Amino acid sequence: MEFEQDIHPTAIIHKEAILHKNVKIGAYSVIGKSVELGEGTEIGNHVNITGCTKIGNSNKIFHSSSIGEQPQDMKYKDQETFLEIGDRNTIREFCTINTGTVEGNKKTLIGNDNWIMAYVHIAHDCIVKNNIVIANNATLAGHVEIDDYVVLGGLTAIHQFCKIGQHAITMGGTLLSQDVPPYVRAVSRGGMAFPNGINSEGLKRRGFTSETISNIKNGYKIIYMRDNSIDEAKKELAKLELSTSEVGTYIDFIERSNRGLIRSSG
Repeated sequence: MEFEQDIHPTAIIHKEAILHKNVKIGAYSVIGKSVELGEGTEIGNHVNITGCTKIGNSNKIFHSSSIGEQPQDMKYKDQETFLEIGDRNTIREFCTINTGTVEGNKKTLIGNDNWIMAYVHIAHDCIVKNNIVIANNATLAGHVEIDDYVVLGGLTAIHQFCKIGQHAITMGGTLLSQDVPPYVRAVSRGGMAFPNGINSEGLKRRGFTSETISNIKNGYKIIYMRDNSIDEAKKELAKLELSTSEVGTYIDFIERSNRGLIRSSG
């Protein structure tokens, strides 16, 4: 080839796979026919990358991960479906990320600059956006959507079709069967997830002003601390939105929520 690559001699690369410059592939890894690896991407040892899988630039995938395998969906019948991974993602050891299904988006999407720790499972048709941290052993069922800057604690388990709003955080072991609004901190008690304030520390680290954080807290109170119905909360949030655009994300999220929001513990 005309450009530098570092491919271990024991790696198996299908002749039709597309490898861009400065790709590194470790020992005993397998790269399938319909795989594309972007510039500067590094693949560890014993990694299987299969299916119609496109991986962008400067990603690092650690040992023994399975990327682009068929979805774990009993309706799947060998249709052509896809996985797309953006740029600068870190995917640690023993992660599994599946392609989409024809009943869903036909595509699983991972954005940019995500930190995905060991033993994470991302199922078919998930959308994982940008700058997200997913800690060890977290599990995303099919069709889950994770917005920017979310942090999922270790052993978080998310039911299919759930949505997690931007800048939200889940504590370790959180079990989610409903949607988590933006900025909210979610915890599990007795097998159910509850809101537990907002992700104040994360917002401070990302440069949110004290005034904006205060307005976000006020939005949280409208949703969870005033016995409002969802419609009543939306009306109050619309008034608060005049003073901060961030609060508008609450409204947008509620509009696209299908499974309902996690509920207050009282």
